[in-house]
Parts: sequence; C-alpha cells; structure tokens
Amino acid sequence: MTTLQPPVDAAEPRPAPPPAGRDRRSWTGWGFIGPFVAVFALVFLAPIAYSLYLSLFRDQLIGGTTFVGLDNYQQALRDDRFWAALGRVSLFLCVQVPVMLGIALLVALALDSGRLYGKDFFRISVFLPYAVPAVVATLMWSFMYGTRFGLVGDINDAFGVSLPDPLSPGLVLASIGNIVTWEFVGYNMLIFYSALRVVPHSLYEAAEIDGAGQIRVITAIKLPAIRGALVIATIFSIIGSFQLFNEPSVMQKLAPNAITTDYTPNFYTYSLSFSGQQHNYSATVAIVMGLITMVIAYVVQLRGMRKGV
Repeated sequence: MTTLQPPVDAAEPRPAPPPAGRDRRSWTGWGFIGPFVAVFALVFLAPIAYSLYLSLFRDQLIGGTTFVGLDNYQQALRDDRFWAALGRVSLFLCVQVPVMLGIALLVALALDSGRLYGKDFFRISVFLPYAVPAVVATLMWSFMYGTRFGLVGDINDAFGVSLPDPLSPGLVLASIGNIVTWEFVGYNMLIFYSALRVVPHSLYEAAEIDGAGQIRVITAIKLPAIRGALVIATIFSIIGSFQLFNEPSVMQKLAPNAITTDYTPNFYTYSLSFSGQQHNYSATVAIVMGLITMVIAYVVQLRGMRKGV
C-alpha cells in the first residue's frame, strides 16, 4: 500500500545564498586583529615554544646536543640553588609587597579625601620615582648605601656613629626592598586613586546622612569599592617579585659577598645562560619559575575576587 506524498510546490522559494559582501565583512575583523596576533605570536608564543624545545635537550661533552626528555625538569626540582633563590624572593614578596601596597593605599586615600594640601604636587612627587629607570634608581640608592663613599659613610664620619652596612649579607635584601618600594609606590598609588575616583558620590552622601565617620567610610565603602584594583595590584606585585632581576644584578658588583649569581631565580637563569653556557637548563629553570608564578597569581586572583571574602 503506497502512501501519497503531498505535492511539492515548484514555486516554493529557496533560501538565498549569502551575499558576497558578507564574506568580505567576516574577514574585516581579522584584518584589524591580524597585526596584534602576529606580534603576539612572534614575541610571546614563539619564545615560549622555543624555551620548551630547549628544555628537552642537553649539551653534553660527548655526543653534543641530545634529547633528554624531562631530565632537566627533574634536575631543577632537585636543585638546592634554585629553591634557595625561590625562598629568598618568597620572603621578599611576603614582606615588601604588603608594605608597598599599604603605603600606596594610604597615599591614595589621603589624596582622595580632598583634605591634603598641595594634592597635585604631592601626587606627582609620589609618582615621579616610577619614571626613573630601575637601573638608574638602583645605582643611585647603591651610592647612598655605600659606607666608604656614599651617604651612609658620610653620616658615619659626620656624627661619629657606625650605622649598619645596608649592603651586608643580612641587610641587602631589605635594601633591595627599599629600592623597589620607592620605585613602585607611585605606580600602585595611581591604580588605587583611579579606582577611588569612580566611586559614586551618592554612597558618600548616604554615609554622611547615617553619621558614618571617615574610618567607617573607608572600611565600608572605599575599600570594598576598589577591591578589584587591590587584587590587580597584588597580582602585578607578586609577578614583579618573582621576576626580581635588575636590582640584584646591578648591586652584585658592589656587594659580591652578599649577592651571589643565584640570588634570585631570574638572576640564576641569567647566570646559567650567559656565564655557564647552560642554555638548555636555563630554559628549564625559567619555565619552572614561570609555572610557579602563574599558579600563585591565579590562586591569589581566585581568592581575591571571591565574594564574601
């Protein structure tokens, strides 16, 4: 038994093909982002891929460059010099970052309060050290730290005292922290101050009506409102601490007994590559350090942006 099919209307319109202009428009976006993608791949993705490639090989006296797989990573995980350098920058991070961000936050709150005399001059003065190159700032402070030729030595001679040597092994990390704090307080202050300027004034008016004081306004309105800026500044500071290189590398010639070639992970990587000619192992240490930094920064971001914390 056959089933009758409904007649097909020959005049039923078929969907029209997309116009040719739509295909051209679909490539317009790629034309705009193409230069960025090319530069991003060239200066970011390609070096990472090449470092991963180098980390899988090893230069040997007999046999030349040979494939070793993950042996370099196992060596890095057992490297006491690497872990000592990582512990040093971790201590630097735990002490210097809260101090720097705390000072920057206090300055930003003082500027936002509107009660600071000469606010514009003060803001520029605090931000100005960030415009000084890190190498120049380190040389300047190293000269002041000198006990024989610098400011510390002049104070000792003028007042007949004996101040502790800032370049001694026990104080050099704190001296580096002072330089970094001087450099980046203004940068973080600008982040916090910019976030404070966009807080709605209606919140301040409501708090004033309720009789809230300045401390209450800060803790209940300003700090929660700039929470995102605080997280961003913290992440940037964590990354910067783990990448510490310029300051110890410049000061190493002035304090060779206090600052060794493996003082920080980045300095250790640089020394392995350019002094020890261990390019493969240097790439391995750099990748391991990058992964550690990425994980810690990601955890801080998740913790900082979690609601109710």
